Amino acid sequence: MNVFNQLSIWLSFHLSIIFLIGIPVTLSFWSIKKRNKAVFKLLSIYWKVSLLFFISLLLLIGKYNYALLITNISTLLMTVSVWFWNDINDELREYNFSYSLTTTTKIWRWAITFISLNFFIQSLQHFNCFSFINSDTCAIWLQPSSNLYIIIKNLFNFFFGANFTQTISKFLGLFALLIYILGLLQWSIIKLPKNGRNSCFSENDKN
Repeated sequence: MNVFNQLSIWLSFHLSIIFLIGIPVTLSFWSIKKRNKAVFKLLSIYWKVSLLFFISLLLLIGKYNYALLITNISTLLMTVSVWFWNDINDELREYNFSYSLTTTTKIWRWAITFISLNFFIQSLQHFNCFSFINSDTCAIWLQPSSNLYIIIKNLFNFFFGANFTQTISKFLGLFALLIYILGLLQWSIIKLPKNGRNSCFSENDKN
């Protein structure tokens, strides 16, 4: 059963890389090429929200106790961000199935919803890992981030001639988390009451 859990978690992380990073990158360039403001705006918002996912990866590398909890929060926020906007939803409904960009975007939204739900269900099976990732039973959640740690460590050494440690990763992750929370609070207090669920994608600016 332990082997099955390891394989399942490993697969979940790799599917996350594909659907949470790979496909959104493709859709971003595709929307620019097609000059589709609605999809472009959706992806712009998505990338801002998804910063928390990358922060959680740094915290997993740094073995921060609440890293898995933050990872689950990040996938939840990413899922909400692609369904939240009324004007974008209305615009996407205007396109028929033959328009491949919006059809792919719709399928992708359902895919990340399923992946986020699956990731959360798997995490619940190791509920104690939400608050104590360093326990022996939580080691399988740290294994997928080990390869990323090796890559970042080699790049850090190549560009800066210094050693990238887990302590540095934890510090950078916590600092970035603080900045992210401040930005989220600013949006919640200032922009959300003003615009509501309107993304304003039809405006000339893409802020």
